[in-house]
Amino acid sequence: QVQLAESGGGLVQAGDSLRLSCAASGRTFSRYSMGWFRQAPGKEREFVAVINWSGSITDYADSVKGRFTISRDNTKNLVYLQMNSLKPEDTAVYYCAADTDSGFVTSSLRSYDYWGQGTQVTVSS
Repeated sequence: QVQLAESGGGLVQAGDSLRLSCAASGRTFSRYSMGWFRQAPGKEREFVAVINWSGSITDYADSVKGRFTISRDNTKNLVYLQMNSLKPEDTAVYYCAADTDSGFVTSSLRSYDYWGQGTQVTVSS
C-alpha cells in the first residue's frame, strides 16, 4: 500500500509560479516511478509529468514542457512539481500518482496504481 498526499495548490495570477509537493508513505518510495496528472472541470484527467525511481529520467506533456519541472527527494519521500509561467489553462485539480509495478516511465493513467486526493490550482488571467 502507498499513501499519497498533495499540497501546495492555490490561486495565482497568470505568469506566476507555484510548487506542488506530494508526500508518500508505505512501500519503499525510491523503488517506483511517480507522476503528476491534472483534471480540469468537464475534462478527462491528463498526464502532466513523470519521473523514474532515481530521478534520472523525466517526461512531460507538450503543454507544460519548458515551464514545469518534476523532481523527487528519496530521502524525504517527496516528489515535486515546479510550475512556472502559469497560464489560465493550467487551472485544474492536480494529482500525484505512483506506478509501483511497471518499472517504466509512462504517461498512461492505467499504469498508476495509487493516487492522491488532489490539490486545486487556479490561475487567473
